[in-house]
Amino acid sequence: MRLMCHFFAGFSGLLIGLALPFLLWVVLYTGKEYAAYNMDPHGQPGAFEPILTKYLHFGEYIVGLATSSIVLLVGSSAFHSNGHLPWTFASPLILLALCVIWGILFIVQLILNNENVRHGNPHTKRRYALSETWGFSALCCFCLGYGWLAIAVTR
Repeated sequence: MRLMCHFFAGFSGLLIGLALPFLLWVVLYTGKEYAAYNMDPHGQPGAFEPILTKYLHFGEYIVGLATSSIVLLVGSSAFHSNGHLPWTFASPLILLALCVIWGILFIVQLILNNENVRHGNPHTKRRYALSETWGFSALCCFCLGYGWLAIAVTR
């Protein structure tokens, strides 16, 4: 007799989505060479503002795509299969939900870092790595969630 242990639907997506930022943090933080970084290219005050705007738009775009995908998929389930989605959709939906959380944290972290630098505080490697962690975690969860969802839908 084979003994099997089943966790809740979406456990794999949750595990991947929560482990990803920790793994990225370690890699990104240990890869930083200096104790502090200048946010403004070539030391020109205010030079980061156009770059910040691009990053914020990217974060908003990813969060918007992920949230609209969740709403569309969950909303369309009301018209099919008695309002229930197959359990195989749980992990990719959790990854998309974590994409939203990590994306919002990315946006907030960028704004806080920019404000701190404008008030004379250094842009430390911890803050820098944290911004990168949230941004790349959002992007990875988005890509993994959509890839996983494509596989789950076409089975």
